[in-house]
Amino acid sequence: MARTYVYIPPVKHTAGGIAVLCRLAARLCALGFDCALAARDASWQAPDNIEGLGDVAVVEAGQARPEAGDVWLVPEGWPTALAPGLASKARVVVYCQNWAYLLANLPEALVRHTAAVSWLAVSHPVAWLMEYALGVSAPVLRPGVDLGLFRPPAGGLPGGKPLGASGDTLTVAYMPRKNKALAGQIREIFSARARARGTYADWLEIKDMDQAGVAAALRRAHIFLATGFPEGCPLPPLEAMACGCLPVGFSGFGGLDYLRQIFPDDYQSWLPPREAPFGGNAVFTADADSVAAAMALERAAALWLDDGPVLRQALEQGQATARAYDTAAFAASVKSLWTERFWEKQPQ
Repeated sequence: MARTYVYIPPVKHTAGGIAVLCRLAARLCALGFDCALAARDASWQAPDNIEGLGDVAVVEAGQARPEAGDVWLVPEGWPTALAPGLASKARVVVYCQNWAYLLANLPEALVRHTAAVSWLAVSHPVAWLMEYALGVSAPVLRPGVDLGLFRPPAGGLPGGKPLGASGDTLTVAYMPRKNKALAGQIREIFSARARARGTYADWLEIKDMDQAGVAAALRRAHIFLATGFPEGCPLPPLEAMACGCLPVGFSGFGGLDYLRQIFPDDYQSWLPPREAPFGGNAVFTADADSVAAAMALERAAALWLDDGPVLRQALEQGQATARAYDTAAFAASVKSLWTERFWEKQPQ
């Protein structure tokens, strides 16, 4: 039986895109496909917090021997890792998880001969860019959110009660590792206006936490400030929606896959949104515009203080968005792609 190899590049932490690769391998194994993780770093250890990953073989990439008929999947940004698959006539798949690294690291020969590989995109914006820049049609495999872990707090709201009625301070969660300087600018502008506005904030830093810790932190927050860009299909704003937070900030371009403005007259990207079973769920701005992000944060804070129908509708749409990206949707996409596109027939 043919095998799918999922290449794991040399990284310090198994998070973000690497975790998605691990979940992909676990899902393939659960579906009955022979799958192995091909780790570039011989000392890399598979995480123990991904369901089913213990059933997936781990081999050293340098010792892997793909054959014709196998699938050799590599994330974008690691062009030398394509060589074993190309040399063995395996089906080479480039999974683009972040558009910013795709063209910068592709060998010119591969840019000219894109038919040499198959392509996979992590989101609609990334797929659009791949077609625009490379002329390739890439199916989309979106990451999944564990809704059993990332779920709203008891009562549906942080603290179980409306902010305006409770008198509690607004809690804004953010990840300081994501464009730290811009996050600092947004925080400074928002805080400087606190005296005139009368709305103060507690700033909740999300760092050095496992997934359970991130989910617990998001359940304590009213707003998640997204400062990351560029992004392929950023999970933190999705996880924030699932936990009952209102995302505010930058889309990273890839976030346009699911971010929809609460206020229709606000900033709109030049990329038309794809059709989706959800509506206004966030307040976002152009990437790197820290002043606009501070203003968006202020508008979102006002929604929480008002506790009116606009807020409730936005939170409901956030839940609908999270459901569209749950692990079941991810599993269905994996099955469809491997049985209909990357594999000649279903596993026995």
